[in-house]
Amino acid sequence: MPPTALESLYGRDVELDRIRRFLRSIRHGGDMRMVRGEPGVGKSALLAAAAELAEAEGMRVLRANGSEFEAEISYSLLNQLLLPLYPDMQKLPPALRDALGVALGFGPGPAPAALLVCNAALMLLSTVARTKPVLLIVDDVQWVDRPSAVVLGFVARRVRGTPVGVIAASRTGTESFLDARGLTEVTVEPLSDEASARLVDTRFPSLTERLRQRLLELAGGNPLALLELPDSLTDATPPADVVPLSDRLQTIFATRIAALPEATRCLLLLATFEGSGDLRTLRGLADLAPLAAADRAQLVRVNDAGGRLVFGHPLIQSAIVAMSTSEERRQAHQAIAAALPRDPERRAWHLAAATVGPDEKVAVQLEEAAHVVLRRGDALAAIAALVRAAELSSTPEDAARRLAEAAYIGAEAGVTGDATTLLADARAMNQGPAGALHAANATALLMINGDGDVRTAHRLLAGAIETGGHGWRADDPALDEAMHTLLLLSWFAGGSDHWATFHRLLARLRPEPGDLLSVLSRTFPDPVRTAAAALPDLEVLIAALPTETDLTRVVRTGTASAHLSRLGDIREHSWRLVRQGREGGAPHWQVSGLMHLCEDDYYTGRWDEVEELAGEGERVAAESGLPFLRWYFLLNRAVVAAGRGRFGEAYDLADEITHWAAPRGVATMLAVAHLPRTLAAAAQGDVEAAYRHATAISPAGVLAPYAPTALWVMLDLVEAALRTGRTTEARAHADAMRTADVAALSSRMRLIQHGVDALVLGDEAGDRLEQTLADPATERWLFESSRIRLAFAEKLRRRKEYSRAGTHLLAARTGFTAMGAEPWLERTLGELRAAGHRPAVSDRPLTALTAQEMEIANLAAAGLTNKQIAQRLYLSHRTVGAHLYRVFPKLGVSSRAGLRDALNAL
Repeated sequence: MPPTALESLYGRDVELDRIRRFLRSIRHGGDMRMVRGEPGVGKSALLAAAAELAEAEGMRVLRANGSEFEAEISYSLLNQLLLPLYPDMQKLPPALRDALGVALGFGPGPAPAALLVCNAALMLLSTVARTKPVLLIVDDVQWVDRPSAVVLGFVARRVRGTPVGVIAASRTGTESFLDARGLTEVTVEPLSDEASARLVDTRFPSLTERLRQRLLELAGGNPLALLELPDSLTDATPPADVVPLSDRLQTIFATRIAALPEATRCLLLLATFEGSGDLRTLRGLADLAPLAAADRAQLVRVNDAGGRLVFGHPLIQSAIVAMSTSEERRQAHQAIAAALPRDPERRAWHLAAATVGPDEKVAVQLEEAAHVVLRRGDALAAIAALVRAAELSSTPEDAARRLAEAAYIGAEAGVTGDATTLLADARAMNQGPAGALHAANATALLMINGDGDVRTAHRLLAGAIETGGHGWRADDPALDEAMHTLLLLSWFAGGSDHWATFHRLLARLRPEPGDLLSVLSRTFPDPVRTAAAALPDLEVLIAALPTETDLTRVVRTGTASAHLSRLGDIREHSWRLVRQGREGGAPHWQVSGLMHLCEDDYYTGRWDEVEELAGEGERVAAESGLPFLRWYFLLNRAVVAAGRGRFGEAYDLADEITHWAAPRGVATMLAVAHLPRTLAAAAQGDVEAAYRHATAISPAGVLAPYAPTALWVMLDLVEAALRTGRTTEARAHADAMRTADVAALSSRMRLIQHGVDALVLGDEAGDRLEQTLADPATERWLFESSRIRLAFAEKLRRRKEYSRAGTHLLAARTGFTAMGAEPWLERTLGELRAAGHRPAVSDRPLTALTAQEMEIANLAAAGLTNKQIAQRLYLSHRTVGAHLYRVFPKLGVSSRAGLRDALNAL
């Protein structure tokens, strides 16, 4: 007999003891564990062991696995998990029974509310657990569909007090729709050296000592690697830091798969796409005899008792799909669809995956599946199905109708007020392309402000433009609005394919895109490569703002200016947007104005104002139904927290951005979240982590395309590279910046370029930097100029140019103090001491003022009243008074006359 899960484990005594304690604890009150670990580290083996231990102790075990190929099928995991409890489900109160039955596809009925489904699942489990404790085990959480993840998270937070336990496992570094915040997390670590050696010696006793050591070195305690690598090891095997372990394992699996008979490979592809692993279903698809070859190759195992086919590891499935041809994949999807006559949703999606061009029959089935999904209460999955149906439609009219219906469903998904009315009107107008465009545009925005996936929103809107852009007139308001929204969705989605779709549609506009869309399409997506040529046109837009009455144009001009560091030129107009919002105007304009002010404030050192306005922006976004924009204010708070030394807060906010962005497909935000991590690590002096986070945004020597965030970390990357001994990488990045001529984009980019050059090149570059620092246009970039002065001064001090270094350090000290950037100030003071500087008493009062306090003090000293200062700085007069209340004791004065004298003396 093959060994049990417990017998197969090596070096996991500590983990097994924790599992036993966990199982004992849930008898007296439920609990949940979120297990994380790298691929192959043994998460699934520990889950199998937990199942064995629980069953041995008389518990009822319910198991389910997330499937990459069922992630779009709503409640698919919950169906798998609760199917064994179907008889118990019938004993629930009628309302809960019917809600759960409709959600899981067991019967017809009106769409149940998500909370009703959650409560039904919780009551079902609590009721069953009265007979004997219940353990839920869910593997591969990263692939769990959204509705199931919501129910799982709901249950996990409410099992305390009931004999119900939950163990869920997910790969390290992946995100999911399961909100794990507040849940107890456990990381499965690699095996110890001793356990690794024992496993190798037991399984491969004839391995030579040389190859044995090579195996232990490459595997790094990863059990899957320890078991799979030996057959591929030679003395020429490259070291671990050359080929990542996951790539190495997938290559091994690919080699093993390639040696299988064709019938076996095709059967494995079927099993991969089918997802459930149910042997009865697979027998309906093909002869299972070829599975024997895969079993002998240790790629799969057949669990006869459970009637399931189990892959050795998800990497095997990835390799199977990667090695298949498009025709093989198409045939597999067709075969699965043919075997699912009673499951219209899964059948329709498999047919859609097998279809290349328009196919009205498949579109009809997908549309019908959307209605089935909608009856189960998953409006977002219904929208995704209708969008795909529109893509497969044989006529533009059918496509427009399906897209309009998707828009209507979006409006019905809990959206009230004016937005619902607008979308209902758009549905009534779905005979015309303009109505379909407006409806799709509104739905895309509503989707991303709900729980919708940004990639589905992009597909919906791009499809609507394709079918509704007849004539492609650039002056068509509906088409122009849709293209502006598609630009933002392309940026959020972040993929080159999303941008390719946008540019392809943009090129079809006649006679040419409007002025704003033209400038935005060059300054926003990929400023490194296209923005410089758009600068003259941007100047025209900015110059027109004083007389501009269309606030949407004001917002979009700000967006076009952001990556070119021109937000300072439009501060007055950004405040106009904020004021109209505060006075009862459109909140989305207010939020946009706050976004632009916060970004400019951050780089110019007004950090107190950043924190004040970010708090306002976060509140307005949440209250006005614009939660999608909340991430921006989380980022503002995170970068200031990093700069001021509140590192835990910075990392927590970055993690919150990541947790929000990952399941929604907002790839750009996943990259942006590395910005506060980079800054926090640099401020802490953890230069290795700073380099790792900076290069996660853009690799060394490359300014990644369609990644404007790469411009934000150029200095961080080069400085971290130098401080970690990566001189070659630092020079390569500086070369890439010069090749791209980033200095031509703005005075801020010129400062950063010259600062980087001064760090990696010779004296001539240092002289050029000092000329740039003396330029009045550079003075406003307080954070970067202070950081660059500090880094350059460190280089000068190492060359014993103490006086020259001291000049820059004193200026940096003033800047960092004004911002409250304590970690950077501490580093600067240390450099000043090392350079032999002894601060005079008169040095201190001025640097005690923040940037905003300094600005208010100067205006007060010039004779302006509190009310006049408030009007000029767009603050309340009470805020001005509070700042002056703090300024007077800092400068040791008690009147405005004394204020003037103190500032003059300094």
